[in-house]
Amino acid sequence: MNFHVMTLFPDMITDGLNTSITGRAIKAGVMSVTAHDIRDYSNDKHLKVDDYPYGGGAGMVMRAAPVCDCYEDIVRSIGKRPRVIYMTPQGYTFTQSMAEELAQEDNLVILCGHYEGIDERALENIVTDYVSIGDYVLTGGELPAMVVIDTVSRLVPGVLNNEESAETESFSDGLLEYPQYTRPADYNGKAVPEVLLSGHHANIEKWRHEKSLERTKKFRPDLYEAYIKEHPEESR
Repeated sequence: MNFHVMTLFPDMITDGLNTSITGRAIKAGVMSVTAHDIRDYSNDKHLKVDDYPYGGGAGMVMRAAPVCDCYEDIVRSIGKRPRVIYMTPQGYTFTQSMAEELAQEDNLVILCGHYEGIDERALENIVTDYVSIGDYVLTGGELPAMVVIDTVSRLVPGVLNNEESAETESFSDGLLEYPQYTRPADYNGKAVPEVLLSGHHANIEKWRHEKSLERTKKFRPDLYEAYIKEHPEESR
């Protein structure tokens, strides 16, 4: 899968994603992340890409032309018009199910805003999806873009060493993940639950599912209620 990030701060994207799991997948050629510097498409000798907003108000607005020209260059390089995700607090909240949908794309463009936003005409021309990672305001769209890429990339075949991990972690079935333990079996007087040492896989799966239900009910009652609506037989 190929991620194309349109940004004013390309180093922020590459430095953040060329490490850990995403960095390993990039080196292996399983996925690619290209940060496209919007300033490269400025016709200003100082590479300025923003201007004062019409109608007045605080701050500056990113101009339409550099954004659209950057996108058209991406289109030429891949030979088609890919889906464009604009990171904005005005968008739909990013979820695991949305990540699963985006993971089906071969190419995904993520547009990072800055200042007071982007000229609406650019958004109307190129954006297909408005996405938010939460109800708060950040300086720019780079951190949200990295969140989306990290989440989506975990669902791309070959990115994770253990393919099962993407299927069993939190939210994969609508529930939070069960507690995890490793050696030693006793730490400061706290023992690993006996069932996990039993080797009885059916009992272990049953225990894990019960703990997922308990955790979800306690920490995310909204997710628990949604799950119970689909699985009323598990109500407790």
